[in-house]
Amino acid sequence: MNMKKILTWAVVAFLLFFLFSAPDQASNVVNGILASLRGAAEAVITFMQNLFQA
Repeated sequence: MNMKKILTWAVVAFLLFFLFSAPDQASNVVNGILASLRGAAEAVITFMQNLFQA
C-alpha cells in the first residue's frame, strides 16, 4: 500500500471520528469553511465587476 492511500484513509477515519464524537463542533467547522469560500467567491465577483466597469 502506498503512503498516499494510507494518509487518505487516516484522514477519512479522523473526520468520521470527529463527526461522530463532536457533531456540533464539526458543523461549526463546515459552516466556517463554507463562509470562507463564500467570501472568497464574493471577492472574485467584486474584482471582476470592478475590472470590467473601468
